[in-house]
Amino acid sequence: MYRIGDFSKLSKTTVKTLRYYGEIGLLQPEEVDELTGYRFYTSKQLFTLHRIQALRQIGISIDEIKKIVSGHNPNDILEKRKSEMIALLSETNDQLSRLEFILQGKQEEEFMKFVAIIKELPECIVYSLKMTVPDYNSYFNLIPALGEKVLKKYPDLKCTIPEYCFISYLDGEYKEKDINIEFCEAVDQLKPDFDGIVFKKIDSVTAVSIMYKGPYSQLFQAYSFAFNWIEQNGYTVVDSPRENYIDGIWNKDTPSEWLTELQIPITKSLEK
Repeated sequence: MYRIGDFSKLSKTTVKTLRYYGEIGLLQPEEVDELTGYRFYTSKQLFTLHRIQALRQIGISIDEIKKIVSGHNPNDILEKRKSEMIALLSETNDQLSRLEFILQGKQEEEFMKFVAIIKELPECIVYSLKMTVPDYNSYFNLIPALGEKVLKKYPDLKCTIPEYCFISYLDGEYKEKDINIEFCEAVDQLKPDFDGIVFKKIDSVTAVSIMYKGPYSQLFQAYSFAFNWIEQNGYTVVDSPRENYIDGIWNKDTPSEWLTELQIPITKSLEK
């Protein structure tokens, strides 16, 4: 038999760890001298310790190892750990892809002003109206008038805090005239529909988010960056892009100060 110090050297395991394993009942000494308190281990226990070390090195927790050592079927525990490792690998690969995209973009000065992040857009209640607008400048009149109309109909209705209003484009292509859009504004309650204005609940969704500062006429730059980022990082667009207007003509003096968040719902593409 081996005293704990020798067993520690033989197994390449610290004395502190061996004592801890003994305290929790994972690997107790074969014998303990009642007079001296010396702990003794056998070569047979090297096999058990080796198994414990192998399980620890693949990330199995101490509690789960105790179950395995005590006779619990290891398959469920190992399959669970496998799923965790696959998820971690997928996340790591995703982060690596995003990092490579940023590094490659260093040569493209135009793209350096944009940054993409993945975010969860929460479930929300909105009032919405689908309409055809003659051009982008018409937003400045149509949208405030729509808000006034809704609040006149339902004075007790309140916008969410922070405010969240956005436009989704319905044409499936870029158009400069006669643009089909859906305007949505998040509110605190559902109300009966009226005059084509629909109240509905929008499900939560994962989206890539790009912040753009400047006039709406240059938003195409953010779109170009976003769709390139989506393609290069292995995502698929699953719904119409949203333009979330944070700062605009209502609170900023010049178009250069307007802040728009481009939100594009996505999902991870299936690997071929």
